[in-house]
Formats: sequence, structure tokens, C-alpha cells
Amino acid sequence: MEEQLIQRDGPSRRWWCCGEATEEARRIAYVAAPMVGLLMSQFLVQVSSTMVVGHLGELNLAAAAIAFSLANVSGFSVLVGMASGLETLCGQAYGAKQYHSLGVYTYRAIFSLLMVCLPISLVWASMGKLLQIVGQDPAISQEAERYAIWMIPGLFAYAITQPLMKFLQSQSLIFPMLLSSVSTLCLHVLFCWLLVYKSSLYNVGAAVSLSISYWLNVLILILYIRYSDSCRLTRSPITKEAFKGIYEFLRVAVPSTLMMCLEWWSYELLILLSGLLPYPKLETSVLSICLNSVALLYSIPYWLGCAASTRVSNELGASNPNGAKFAALVSMLLAVLEAALVLATLLALRRVLGYAYSNEKEVVNYVYEMVPVVCLTVVSDSISGILSGVARGSGCQHLGAYVNLGAFYLVGIPVSILLGFALHLRGKGLWVGIMCGSITQSILLAVLTSFTNWEHQVKLARERVLHEDYLYIMN
Repeated sequence: MEEQLIQRDGPSRRWWCCGEATEEARRIAYVAAPMVGLLMSQFLVQVSSTMVVGHLGELNLAAAAIAFSLANVSGFSVLVGMASGLETLCGQAYGAKQYHSLGVYTYRAIFSLLMVCLPISLVWASMGKLLQIVGQDPAISQEAERYAIWMIPGLFAYAITQPLMKFLQSQSLIFPMLLSSVSTLCLHVLFCWLLVYKSSLYNVGAAVSLSISYWLNVLILILYIRYSDSCRLTRSPITKEAFKGIYEFLRVAVPSTLMMCLEWWSYELLILLSGLLPYPKLETSVLSICLNSVALLYSIPYWLGCAASTRVSNELGASNPNGAKFAALVSMLLAVLEAALVLATLLALRRVLGYAYSNEKEVVNYVYEMVPVVCLTVVSDSISGILSGVARGSGCQHLGAYVNLGAFYLVGIPVSILLGFALHLRGKGLWVGIMCGSITQSILLAVLTSFTNWEHQVKLARERVLHEDYLYIMN
């Protein structure tokens, strides 16, 4: 009987048909296009803070870069990773038309993420001591700790924002999130400028404005979900059911966290390693600029990956393995096209990139030298970003975690240390090593996607949906 519920007809039988591929690409682009603007506006909230602080001086720029790096490693990356578990759960539930489950999953995620914020806050409050233990400059460490402490309120706002965004993403409601993020960005730039240059807070003012902006975004999203007719079927009140399935959420959230964080942490580790090189202020500043630039450009493949995740999970929830496979194939084609676009963009900005962050001629020239190496990383990141989304949508996060562990910690980081320290290539050597890890990741994810058993993934999706439906009936 279960076999009859799996739809075996679909576009994948004629995946080569240009018309079908174009239509699937249009569906993905419809979700991904506003997502790109969404992530870029969210990322610019952080980048604009770094830019404003950077013009206060090299020490302030280095401290803000270190604070953001450790905040990303220990906080923001964990929350984003855990919330990504909802791409599987909410996406498949929406495809199966189990609308009540979306609200329940989201409440579980918010509660879980808020609990995780408590130990993270303690880490941030001790950032200065931790940085000095690992050999960072004392002056940079103290300023970084002050910066991190004032970002703690924003951490809790972020823990609410991410599940709300995944809730909307699974329903392809992207434009409300885009408008919310753009509005928040515009206000944040104003707040940041006022608090940094027109008050006595200086670099701490950027952290304060960041926390204010994150809470403003939470408020806007809650009001939309509460009063919009688009969420009429999927919003639900908080009940005890939301707290009964925490373990089920963690079974998906933990692999999602590991998959995302293992990659994220490897790049942030470069910033920490750069502080151990000769001329640490210069190396840290330049690598942080390269990392911020790559992360900004990564917004395109990341949200294309999120769109692919939504399409794949919806098709699996609807018991259509051929539709899920076809969406994955079209996503891989889009990954190649997007990589070429991003590469051209970065090369075009090569001469002006450094000036966006610093007026120091030494920093600007170093960034100019780094851009060709960074370009190769951008291409591989573009491919892996979209394929990672396919893995999340199909519920293969555990395999993706193994891929990232091997690619970055058995290949990337060791090669970085060898080139950067043993062969004295400094920051450029560190980046070449992580580039090797990124290329390895792209190859392994492509192999994983090619050999996915989509019929089996449909069965797993139905088991998740039926289990949640059983809990709902029992209540």
C-alpha cells in the first residue's frame, strides 16, 4: 500500500527536456531570488558594523573581527545550524499538507535554541580570557570581550529569528522576510552610525546597534505571522505538544548543526590562526575582510541551496521521489552557472574591495593580492552551498556532516597550517589550505547527491510526518 502512495511519474524521466528544466529552475529562482536579497541584507547588518568600526583604527577593526569570528564560531553558527533542521521537518510536513505540524516544529526549535543560548552567553562574557589563553594580543582580546558582551542580547533575538524564518521558508513565503530584513538593515545603519560616532560608546556602539536591530527583526516577523492570512493554516497556539517531541527535533537539528558548523568553524579558525602569524593585526584584518567578502557572495549559493532544500523537501513530503530528484539535478546546474557569476563579480571588485573596510594602504594592497586565491574558493563554495541545501531537504544531514568533517579537518586545516606556518606563506598559505578543503567538499557532496536513493527518502519523510501526526492525535 505504501508503495502505491509514492508517485513514480514525474519530470525526472525526461530530465533532459529543456522546458521541464526551465520550469523547475523558475520554481527554484522564485524562492531563491528574494532569499539572496534577504541574506545579503542580514549579512550587511554585521558587515556594516565592521566597516563603521574599521574606520576608527586598526585595533578596533581587529577586535571587532575577532569578536565576530568567535561569536560566529560559538553562537550564530550553532543557532543557524540547529534551525536548519526545520528545512527537513517543516518542508516535508508542508509538502504532506500536515499544516498543524509546522507551528509545533517551530515552537520546539525556538525553545531548544533559547536554551542553547544560555551556555553560549557565558562563553561570550569570558571571551577576553579565552583569547589570551590561545595567545591572542591582550589589547585586541579586551576590546573583543567588550564587543561580545554587548552582542549577547542580540544572540537571544537570533535564536527566535532563525526558526521563524525557516517556518516561512518552508511555505515559500520569502518576500515578508525580505522586507523585514531590508527595513532592519536601513535602521541598523543609522543606529550604528549614531552610536559609534555620535556617542561615547565608539566600537561598542556597533554591538549595541546590532542587538537592537535583531530584536526589531523578531518583532516584525512575529507581527506578520500573527496577523497575515498567508499563515492562517500553519500558525498554531503554544501547547504541551510542542515540548513532547524535543528529542525528535534534536535528531535532525544536531546533524544539521554539525554539517553547517564544521564548515563555518573551519573558516573562522583561519582568523584565529592569523593572530598567531607575524604582524597579527595586519593578517587578522586582511583575512577577516576576505572572509566577510566570501560570506557576502556566499549568500547567493546559500539561498539557492535553501530554495533547493524547500523544493526537495516539499516533493519528498508529497511522496514524489522523481520530483525531488529533478529539483536536485536542476539545482546542480544552477550551481555551476551561479559560480561563474560570483567569480566575475569578485574579480571586478578586486581593486576597491580593501577600501570598503580600511584606509590603511598596507591592508588594501594585501587584500588585492589575496583576491585571485579567494576566487577559487568562491567557485567551490558556490557548488557546495547548493548541494548542501539538497542534503538538508532530503534529510541527509548526517552524511553531509561526515563530508565536511573529512574535507575541512582532514584536508583543509592541516594544509593551511602546513602552508601558512611551516612554509611561511602566511595568510595566503592559510587560505590556499582552506580552498583545498572546499574543493574536496564540493566533489564529495556531488557524489553523495548523485547516489541518493530518492524512493527511500520518501519513505523516511512519510515516517516523520506520520509520527508527528500520531502525537497530534494523542493530544
